[in-house]
Amino acid sequence: MTIQQKLQLFWFLPTQGEGRYLGTQKGGRAVTLQYLQQIAIAADSLGFHGVLIPTGKSCEDPWITAASLLSVTQKLRFLVAVRPGLQSPTLAARMTSTLDRLSDGRVLINVVTGGDPVENRGDGIFLNHSDRYKVTKEFLDIYRRLMRGEAVDYQGEHIQVEDASLLFPPAQPYGPPLYFGGSSPEAMEIAAEQIDTYLTWGEPLAEVSEKINAVKRHAQAKGNYVEFGIRLHVIVRETEQEAIDAANRLISHIDDETIAKAQSVFSRMDSAGQKRMQSLHSGSKDNLFIAPNLWAGIGLVRSGAGTALVGDPQQVAARIREYQSLGISKFIFSGYPHLDEAHQFAELVMPLLVDKEAAVSPPQHVRSLGETIGIHMRPKQAV
Repeated sequence: MTIQQKLQLFWFLPTQGEGRYLGTQKGGRAVTLQYLQQIAIAADSLGFHGVLIPTGKSCEDPWITAASLLSVTQKLRFLVAVRPGLQSPTLAARMTSTLDRLSDGRVLINVVTGGDPVENRGDGIFLNHSDRYKVTKEFLDIYRRLMRGEAVDYQGEHIQVEDASLLFPPAQPYGPPLYFGGSSPEAMEIAAEQIDTYLTWGEPLAEVSEKINAVKRHAQAKGNYVEFGIRLHVIVRETEQEAIDAANRLISHIDDETIAKAQSVFSRMDSAGQKRMQSLHSGSKDNLFIAPNLWAGIGLVRSGAGTALVGDPQQVAARIREYQSLGISKFIFSGYPHLDEAHQFAELVMPLLVDKEAAVSPPQHVRSLGETIGIHMRPKQAV
């Protein structure tokens, strides 16, 4: 039987763009510093453990974004990316250590190898899939030793350093925890050997279970312990039909030409995880519910995480519990628009997850709920 770990809920900062509808500027929001601050403050005050900041050509820089939000948050952790092949491991270690100290230990690290050959070549990376993972392994060999305070001499196939060391240590002993996702055998080997939390995108339970068990087998063979997380969108409303209607509205402005262009871009990628996401919908708006309350519509035009939990609060909470029963303890959610949906999720779902098995705490600052009635009366507690 799988032991349930402490449940940690994350939100997402949409530095790649944001709006009420996918595939159109209608309902779009300007992603300014002030807007990102609003989302970060909301996530912090609503009780989310942390926020994922995306990385890549289509996003604002995650490190600068995280640094700009430290002063307006108190407990919120920032999951930021290091990029093997794009950064040297020594530079990444110094950046990590600085941000970790300045944030008093609120940094988590997302190790991103990158799965788009076109974007990689634009960044000067001309390695094939297999070699990129060799670089990732060498990067982590050096990076993790630096985080532990070691002086490193290293001669790899792709990376060489002499007398590398970290002058200023991170706030967290041995450095921030490492998160990593990847569905290929090479990715799973790295996760099993060097990663604290293995991340998967949202697939049906059987497929997720298969991946988790594969990583567990590899980790056990290497004497390592790995935790598990999942990246999902969420659309929750008071009734299931309202949630389904909201999901349909989200993609209501996407035409077939836009879908075809997006899928063409995704098809050039050599990411095994992206191919798995595409297979869930096959580029069609038909039959987007691929499992109970699991909807693949976002992946029609968005790379990476392409599925959402769609339903009423009880249904969404039940699906979270099902993934948790597989061994997943960290859930990285997002929703459109991200400021609005953070409140929807926190108000409708998070109270259902506060119990002895899942250590999700309600916001500490909440003292009263609802508007005063007739000047003198507080509203009754909802049944």
